[in-house]
Amino acid sequence: MSEKAKDRADVRQKGENFVISHLPNRTIVHEEKVYRFFSGTAYLGLPQHLSFQHLMADAIGRYGTVFGSSRNGNVRLGIYEVAEAKMADATGAESALTVSSGMMAGQVVINWLRGQKGTFVYAPAAHPALWHEPVVALPSISFADWTNQLSRQLQTVASGPVFILANALNAVRSDYYDFDWVNDLPDDRPITLVVDDSHGLGVLNQGRGIWPQISHKSNVQLIVTASLAKAMGMPGGVIFGEATTLTNLRRTAFFGACSPMPPANLDVYLQADALYAEGYERLQQNILLAEKLLLPTSLFRHATGYPVFFTEHDELYKHLLENEILIYSFAYPTANDRANTRIVISAFHTSEDIQELADSVNEFQRRGRKG
Repeated sequence: MSEKAKDRADVRQKGENFVISHLPNRTIVHEEKVYRFFSGTAYLGLPQHLSFQHLMADAIGRYGTVFGSSRNGNVRLGIYEVAEAKMADATGAESALTVSSGMMAGQVVINWLRGQKGTFVYAPAAHPALWHEPVVALPSISFADWTNQLSRQLQTVASGPVFILANALNAVRSDYYDFDWVNDLPDDRPITLVVDDSHGLGVLNQGRGIWPQISHKSNVQLIVTASLAKAMGMPGGVIFGEATTLTNLRRTAFFGACSPMPPANLDVYLQADALYAEGYERLQQNILLAEKLLLPTSLFRHATGYPVFFTEHDELYKHLLENEILIYSFAYPTANDRANTRIVISAFHTSEDIQELADSVNEFQRRGRKG
């Protein structure tokens, strides 16, 4: 086994063994040792924010922990529609529909599309939430190369509806995606574009996510799905689209039979405008500092203004761990994939945290140059 392969195996093993009994924050405690934590997806730091937690405790007093019913039942909670209208307005979409998770958001849409007998076309690295089969063969080319050949590919597809499935960005490798290609899609057939925005909602475009970034074309129906358990700090998922489309989704057995997301979380969402704004501003400040301190090392791939710093240097994980800093490094999306190594910045980090991280990264780079 090569040294790099050993490092990657070591990364997987150590990552699996970090079992803790508390919510990760700026730091985590493992086997009586404190590590600075630069992983996870709580980009706005809301689950760790005491004021957010207090709002949650009050909301549970009103709504309990779950709503044990179908959203289509004869007793309905009005907070769902109120919160969904606010989410739609915040992104610029016509309508929004919440479900129990980001995975469920994708699968509600995919299950509905399967009944329309169309052709599924997948972008590279499309999230499993958008897969219409247990295993989907995704293109192995770059997103840019895929978009360049997409129009030609669609010319070979039999007549009928086309469903294009893509992520809003590559959150693992910290790459933004350009969606100008939507304007060049053929006009001769109905096309549905489904975009998973789980890692963009609350972060991209002043927090509005990908929706305002995608051009609208008359024969292209846009549907955006997202997990709310990342930047938004809530267990649940959401679907954005035209009101008629979401009405059709509500009528499906797939939606009607699934449990909704906890209403208490939506009550918190309606009250937490100031906390979301504060988290967004803190995140932007932390990203700017991290960019200033980390990018001069040339170790990272990074989309400007995004909280992820990806590196091909998997051995950085082990070095940082020895310096009591824990970053993201594990096989994704399956256990058979290689371990992706990246640093994740959150609103809960302090400037001291980021400086200590940068000092350790610089030490790693110096050692590498000496070797």
